[in-house]
Amino acid sequence: MLRRTCLIAAVFTGLSPFTFACQAGDAPVRQPGTVARDSAGIRIIENPRPPDGSRLGWRIGPEPTVSIGQLEGEEPYLLHRAFRSFGMPDGRIVVANVGTEQIRMFDALGNHLRTWGGTGEGPGEFLSLSHVAPWPGDSIIAWYSPGLRLSVFDADGNYGRAFALQSEEEAVWLRARPIAVREDGTILSINDPEDADTAVVEIWAGDGALVASLGTLPGREVIVTTNERGSRELKGIAFSRELVTGLWGDLVVASPTTHYEIRAYQADGALARIVRREHVTRVPAEADLEWYIAEQVAMFGNTPGLPPGFVDRARQSLQSTPLARTFPAFSTVLADETGHLWVREYDLPGEERPAPLWTVFDPEGHVLGFIETPPGLRIQQIGEDYMLVHTRDELDIEYVQVWPLERSGG
Repeated sequence: MLRRTCLIAAVFTGLSPFTFACQAGDAPVRQPGTVARDSAGIRIIENPRPPDGSRLGWRIGPEPTVSIGQLEGEEPYLLHRAFRSFGMPDGRIVVANVGTEQIRMFDALGNHLRTWGGTGEGPGEFLSLSHVAPWPGDSIIAWYSPGLRLSVFDADGNYGRAFALQSEEEAVWLRARPIAVREDGTILSINDPEDADTAVVEIWAGDGALVASLGTLPGREVIVTTNERGSRELKGIAFSRELVTGLWGDLVVASPTTHYEIRAYQADGALARIVRREHVTRVPAEADLEWYIAEQVAMFGNTPGLPPGFVDRARQSLQSTPLARTFPAFSTVLADETGHLWVREYDLPGEERPAPLWTVFDPEGHVLGFIETPPGLRIQQIGEDYMLVHTRDELDIEYVQVWPLERSGG
């Protein structure tokens, strides 16, 4: 994918706030104490927690080598909700600019090449564009509502075809939400209705036919009640678990965050690997609920057009929010292009870190150590020697950036 080796040499002439103690050329080694075994055809890896304060020798930064985005200027560089992007094998960068229903392509230096899409229902147009991803043969796939349709484009953005995830079962395609594309062109989806605390994770073929199901898994926790009018109401749970999903090489990750356990499945839906890491369970307290309410109210306060008294009523309603039994054990998983798995530590209330902290596992699931990433970066893709991210500055201007990553020989 994107190659930034020559740029990294220039960037790393000075030390970064995200440079970690390790001699040049050191390769990461597995933490002592890891135990691996097989059980009924499932590989189980038990890992210790890396020592507090320790860091891998990998380095990020100290600044981006490519930055796309401007306060003022030509339209292609004015980004609006550009939350999804990826790098192509030749270095080009593809960005889903959701705010304009467009896909924009840039060269390896961040220069605009072309734009396609736009609002509409015709071929190659979008309504509620949500994601863009690589497709086999250096092609590009995007998905969007209504009906969560998918459109395929060639490497230059020329429209090819569109399809939806369909099944013989009634209206299944309306519920299957694509979330990632595997290298073989099969598509990972999730069905997680708001009124249920379970989710169905499935794998689909490139023609929209169902290939396999991982089954029904624990999803986001909610409480369903009936009000005095007889209507169903949903109530969230503070610090509730989530179902984290993604890809890890040929495997599919689908794991609830209740325990520090990463569950990885084969393409046929069979469980293949369980990766655990030592973790101390924490129980939320009433003081944590106050923190949660303050965070929720702060988000409401930034929403324009709310009716008078809405924020106060919301604060009062949130007082009865139930607490989860335990805090989540982790928050996000990302696999890089070398097969390593990055698992982000859960940020406990009132214990803010200076930067996001991740545990890195090798391709077999053995823990290597901790690494920090610069704050404010929403990671889209991790290559061999770069990270592609979305970020905002102090003026809320959006950018898609490439940050160099040096693995110190690992």
